[in-house]
Amino acid sequence: MAGNVKLSLLARGWLQMTVTWTSGYDISEAYPFVEWGKVGAVAAPTRTPAGTLTFSRGSMCGEPARTVGWREPGFIHTAFMRDLWPNKEYYYKIGHELPDGSVVWGKAYSFRAPPSPGQNSLQRIIVFGDMGKAERDGSNEFANYQPGSLNTTDRLIEDLDNYDIVFHIGDMPYANGYISQWDQFTAQVAPISAKKPYMIASGNHERDWPNTGGFFDVEDSGGECGVPAETMYYYPAENRANFWYKVDYGMFRFCVADSEHDWREGTEQYKFIEQCLSTVDRKHQPWLIFAAHRVLGYSSNSWYAAQGSFEEPEGRESLQKLWQKYRVDIAFFGHVHNYERTCPLYQSQCVTGERSRYSGTMNGTIFVVAGGGGSHLSTYTTAIPNWSIFRDQDFGFVKLTAFNHSSLLFEYKKSSDGHVYDSFTVDRDYRDVLRCVHDSCFPTTLAT
Repeated sequence: MAGNVKLSLLARGWLQMTVTWTSGYDISEAYPFVEWGKVGAVAAPTRTPAGTLTFSRGSMCGEPARTVGWREPGFIHTAFMRDLWPNKEYYYKIGHELPDGSVVWGKAYSFRAPPSPGQNSLQRIIVFGDMGKAERDGSNEFANYQPGSLNTTDRLIEDLDNYDIVFHIGDMPYANGYISQWDQFTAQVAPISAKKPYMIASGNHERDWPNTGGFFDVEDSGGECGVPAETMYYYPAENRANFWYKVDYGMFRFCVADSEHDWREGTEQYKFIEQCLSTVDRKHQPWLIFAAHRVLGYSSNSWYAAQGSFEEPEGRESLQKLWQKYRVDIAFFGHVHNYERTCPLYQSQCVTGERSRYSGTMNGTIFVVAGGGGSHLSTYTTAIPNWSIFRDQDFGFVKLTAFNHSSLLFEYKKSSDGHVYDSFTVDRDYRDVLRCVHDSCFPTTLAT
């Protein structure tokens, strides 16, 4: 009847949770809704109606999505559960009311409502990119193109009780124009996305197609040009065709950029990025995170090294002054299928010799490539740049744990065993965030 359930947050989503699912029912055939309530409450559950979208072959931009890869996607329903109590447990199940008044029910799930912005509680975040999907029956798909995706999925399912929200920063199913592959991927991650907010970013394999308004005129999406990703997942962008948005989650603010659209100074996206970074109240939300799919920061991937820039062309030239001015703590990227962490960095220079225990003022941003979610692995340059602290050519993901407003733990875990292979801590106070650093000093006056 219905499946592939996905939770997500709104921009200031602590009062709300979004649930999206797919079914074979158009609105004229059955009325979609979600029934939900607080676990343990005596009050009757709430029923909230859902909106319904779909997309057609004509909305695809090229082959194979318009031809041999096309398959009817069904109907995508989205409902909003509102006025949630922070950190309370809720149950929900999706339903479709038929014309005769009977109801076809989906499975029952539960979730924990997000913390309010600035709330001082334990908050745990998962970040990775480039997962893909794979066959559990052992068959070989696309020359085993995404060999690590099941390991990553299984580790996250096993550890469901020990994290709160997931950020999958681009390159999700690698459907590449074969629409049925989206169903396979969303079914694979459904045990995660039905219980935890599953936030996504746009990658080249979701969006890129020539002459469709993107920044890269390549055919990586197989003609999808972003339509399945933008329809099957909910994310709090003002314009769903522009995949940039912000999320406040307790003590964190996430500024999620769209590396498949122009990010350079003077663009609409650049204005959004500065607005997102500049409007966070760091005394209540001290942990400021930037994320995008392509490497707009630093990577010693062999292709980037051959270009001489260790980044996407023009990747950080406009953005690094924003990261520095607004004291971004960590910038995450995917696209390169491995793991790499830099020192705190500005203008290609390490601003400290410390490698694992950071305290006081952070004079730069730590850049992390977390593209080892499951797709075939990428190689590094043989010469290791002095800013590269840890590299791992393996499948894995990152976990951030904020214990309070002053203490953050970063862990990189391998998907093969779930063990920690790289980590660092940050300990600081609000005054350390305010303190003047290079290219981040506000004007002062001699007046008293």
